[in-house]
Amino acid sequence: MLKSLINCFKIPDLRKKLLITLGLLAVYRLGCFIPIPGINIEALDEYFRKIAESQGVPTLFGFMNLFTGGAFRRLTIFALGIMPYISASIIMQLLTAVVPYLEKLSKEGRAGYLKINQYARVLTLFLCIIQGFFIALWLENPGQRFSNIVENPGWGFRLNTIITLACGSIFIMWLGEQLQERGVGGISLIIAVSIISRVPAALSYLGMLLRGKAPFSGEWDILKLIVLSVIWIGVVIGVVLMTQAQRRVQIQYARRIVGRRVYGGAVTYLPIRVDQAGILAIIFAQAVLSFPATIATFFPGSKMQSLFKIFFVRNIWYNLIYAGLIIFFMYFYTAIVFNPTEISNNLKKSGGFIPGVRPGRQTADFLDYVVTRITFVGALYIAFIALFPDIVMGWFKLPSYMIASFFGGTTLLIVVGVMLDTMRQIESQLLLRHYEGFTKSGRLRGRRW
Repeated sequence: MLKSLINCFKIPDLRKKLLITLGLLAVYRLGCFIPIPGINIEALDEYFRKIAESQGVPTLFGFMNLFTGGAFRRLTIFALGIMPYISASIIMQLLTAVVPYLEKLSKEGRAGYLKINQYARVLTLFLCIIQGFFIALWLENPGQRFSNIVENPGWGFRLNTIITLACGSIFIMWLGEQLQERGVGGISLIIAVSIISRVPAALSYLGMLLRGKAPFSGEWDILKLIVLSVIWIGVVIGVVLMTQAQRRVQIQYARRIVGRRVYGGAVTYLPIRVDQAGILAIIFAQAVLSFPATIATFFPGSKMQSLFKIFFVRNIWYNLIYAGLIIFFMYFYTAIVFNPTEISNNLKKSGGFIPGVRPGRQTADFLDYVVTRITFVGALYIAFIALFPDIVMGWFKLPSYMIASFFGGTTLLIVVGVMLDTMRQIESQLLLRHYEGFTKSGRLRGRRW
């Protein structure tokens, strides 16, 4: 692998792409430290610290802070991050399956893709304006104990916040498109970098645990650290294997004889991924569970917090609901992106068939049967990965979810998936110029969002 990394900088085109990628990521990280005008940073930090101490589970604020690399907690110009664009893209993808006009556009090739992407950009701006407005209102009225976060509240501050946050999010969207066109990776790489930026803070906290200086640290020693490291390596290996796992359905094409030439007769494979939805199932489930907890934070000491008590404590009922939602969204998203009837019709038109299965309806039923079983395995795997940080916290009595989050959940799935995609893109450039890839046997396969 070290030899392949050195070869990356021997190829002028690939070296240029890597340098552009590093430069764009540096610009993004710089923007994560430029605060919005009119904010009292000390009062804001005190507010988030109180929220973190009073809640047992991360709210929507915590997830937004995770995907923005701490920019949301600091309320910087990139506080919204790339999530509005990702949300808009997911909405457009879901609408494509139910709106005939969008479905027709999706079948028109690159021209249709660019049109749908333009709609996603407009929807992104609309989402940014809405989120910016409600964030401005929340900053002006966070609670009775925190009334000094905004120095000069009013419509001037609200308009300034909306424009700043919307422009910041649109700029990040542009950075992601430049990464995709001129560099290596894409928009998902920005999220991965945001998550990786939390690693130094997590390592610093680990050092405090070993020295006994962390609050509520309990007894910690080097043996626990070694065991945690071994478990982390095992989990990463498992995530990599499951991310690339797929069921290959054999497809055979009918042989045709035209004159003296023989056409067709080839055997290919239809790959069906074990993890069709990727991290989307976890994101949807987290959003559903964290929404009541987030609403309740705006009403401290009220009956609403008692009503939504189950969403504040990571007990057995919370975990069961969490796992159930993940399994539901796995099947829901798979049903949208994988259409057995359409695949069966396309195979029939091209003269392809599955050995032992008749073309048409029986092929669609067979593919539906296979993908249903595969999705169940993938859903159990995703649910286990999502709950594993809680298991680690319980076993090792970790006082902070910041460290445990690297043992599973959205954090690990995003980082592993994005790294596989990035290495696959670099490997394809190396193989194109007759260099060796990152692995001696086989090639890397990326994952699907």
